[in-house]
Amino acid sequence: MPAARRLALLLALIVAQPAIADTDVKTSTARAPGLQYPATQRLDIVEDHFGVKVADPYRWLESDLRSDPAVRDWVRRENGLTRAYIDALPGRDALKARMQALFSHGRFTIPRKAGGRYFYGYNSGLQNQTPLYLREGLDGRQRLLLDPNDWARDGTAALAEWAPSPDGRMLLYAVQEAGSDWRSLRILDVDSGKTGEDRIDWVKFSGLSWDGRSEGFFYSRFPAPATSQVFQSASQNQSVWYHRLGTAQALDLLIYATPDRPTLGHSAEVTRDGRWLVVSSFEGTGPRRELHVAALDGGPIRLRALVRGRDSDWRMIGSVGSTLYFITDRGAPRMRVVALDAARPRRGGRQIVAERADSLAGGSLVGDRLILAYATDSMTVAELSELDGRKVSGVPLPGVGTAVGFGGRAGDPETFFSFSDFTTPPGIYRFDTATLKTSLFAQPDMPFDPDDFGIEQLSYPSKDGTLIPMTIIRKKALARSGKPAPTILYGYGGFNISLTPGYSAPRLAWLEQGGVYAIANLRGGGEFGKAWHDAGRLANKQNVFDDFIAAGEFLKARGYTTADGLAIEGRSNGGLLVGAVVNQRPDLFAAALPAVGVMDMLRFDRFTAGRYWLDDYGSPGKARDFPLLYSYSPYHNILGGRDYPAILVTTGDTDDRVVPAHSFKYAAALQAAAIGDKPHLLRVETRTGHGSGKPVDKLIDEYADSYAFLAYFTGLKIDATPRRTFSAATAGH
Repeated sequence: MPAARRLALLLALIVAQPAIADTDVKTSTARAPGLQYPATQRLDIVEDHFGVKVADPYRWLESDLRSDPAVRDWVRRENGLTRAYIDALPGRDALKARMQALFSHGRFTIPRKAGGRYFYGYNSGLQNQTPLYLREGLDGRQRLLLDPNDWARDGTAALAEWAPSPDGRMLLYAVQEAGSDWRSLRILDVDSGKTGEDRIDWVKFSGLSWDGRSEGFFYSRFPAPATSQVFQSASQNQSVWYHRLGTAQALDLLIYATPDRPTLGHSAEVTRDGRWLVVSSFEGTGPRRELHVAALDGGPIRLRALVRGRDSDWRMIGSVGSTLYFITDRGAPRMRVVALDAARPRRGGRQIVAERADSLAGGSLVGDRLILAYATDSMTVAELSELDGRKVSGVPLPGVGTAVGFGGRAGDPETFFSFSDFTTPPGIYRFDTATLKTSLFAQPDMPFDPDDFGIEQLSYPSKDGTLIPMTIIRKKALARSGKPAPTILYGYGGFNISLTPGYSAPRLAWLEQGGVYAIANLRGGGEFGKAWHDAGRLANKQNVFDDFIAAGEFLKARGYTTADGLAIEGRSNGGLLVGAVVNQRPDLFAAALPAVGVMDMLRFDRFTAGRYWLDDYGSPGKARDFPLLYSYSPYHNILGGRDYPAILVTTGDTDDRVVPAHSFKYAAALQAAAIGDKPHLLRVETRTGHGSGKPVDKLIDEYADSYAFLAYFTGLKIDATPRRTFSAATAGH
């Protein structure tokens, strides 16, 4: 159905709905056998948007459940219904047990070097949070520095960002509570192991950058919100500050702010030699920044414009003296490397590495060379170049997959990176840019045989004929049999984010049971540079939905799955994707899993980080953007009279990235609609946010619930037979 016709039909249905007074309560009729949804109040709220009357009967669910007992009680009843339903599903406990086994291996994070010391995270397997360790020298003995598992009884306090001082004597670290985006910063004395009195609050979306003397650091913060708005207030008026060790936050020095442009965000970064401060300013998630630079020479910090106008992306990857190296898309949609002179900001840039066919995904200056990572066929290829851009060689990687890391500094050729693929947990490797030698730092044992699984990479045509890459993972034996199997299709398609190969224990649990997992690299992502991103944002957003629908049709037509064996999964922007395509093609899917999704496209910009998303979505407050946003908004496009797939909506009660009201309102609208007999349930995790910092036990519970739900409605039979397990990791040093 054309978008205009869908919109006209939707308007007719909404206007035709009877007005219900504030005191009226609607109890949804149970359509799934034995399932009675909680009574949900409907308000008579109809607003005019550019001449269009739009109903919002569940506006009251936007209130913060911590301060609104009605919302809190509604969530309690929804959770009770969902818990009872999922506990009765076959195979849920077996899936949980297997996921626990797949998590039960040691996991290292990429080491960072400072003052001859190596700082890294290590989780023995099922620890809810990852402790931080230290080695004195590469071959030194491992010493525990911080264990966040002691910070909260329920495991929801996490060690978020951290940065050792240049001399390695102090550690600046961020504490994350209940999955929130808010951070509190603390200082640890590395030698004594004691945390000092310094405490910095109301930090969010901030880098952590020490000055070159290890005397203090730069950070970004927002004004303190009202108590009732901590998890909902819009993120505005971010500013950059400097904190000197041993002083109160009230004495911190304001470095940069734009009160005349409150929607700008600002991040601060110090060059690894401590000589220059670079402040990057941006308005949304789109890669468009302006830059200011200041010399850190002991005198007053005076910022000067380095790049004017937010028309392109600039990411600093290193410096030598006053020469700053950046990756930019100015004049190069697939990115190139440019050098700017910090001492002479008005001088134009000098190209170091030209744009090429593959997208330049990242880079760093290590030793006296550049390491550049290119995305090719959704995988990583790393190359080593001289500082004048001449290619030295490829960086030897362990296989075909994703490499991340490569942090370092000028003058020191040592760097570390993590490498993984779809069926291999991340291993940590050391690379020397002078000798070109790669060595293993740490490799986890695997509680399964990766050779049991096959990976197919192919392309399929979307609605307009564009070829969309897709990766399909399944057991080799299943592929040889040629038989279809229950399949999960995953997608994201937005914000210039690429879906690259990476390991997932819950996904392996699904594959072991004989399921298929497919990942579509939709337009809107960053796989093929700026043009690919632009093809899936703003007025082109429908392309993303068309790409995903075409992926589902392809999987069925080619016999990967059966007519009733396809489930879809997406998180955040991917949750929006799932909600939108279910509304547009409910017949295509047996089950759907929209997690922490953006479901109300007319009010997303009113809460927390929502205003940052205008670059990808457009503004519901603009006449030119409203019709498209309204036409695909999941909350507003649930139309009765069609059978919908089984849907499990998931969110966290302290998600302050995509506030849980999106999922609350969407679930309430699903349950009130006449859309068939399959269940439409809401699962709200307590004291968790958008994803980061989630304790391992809560993560396992969420995926055991979610995949048991998908298994039941796609026909995947769960085998409870125990499989072999491991519990340790091997270290190269």
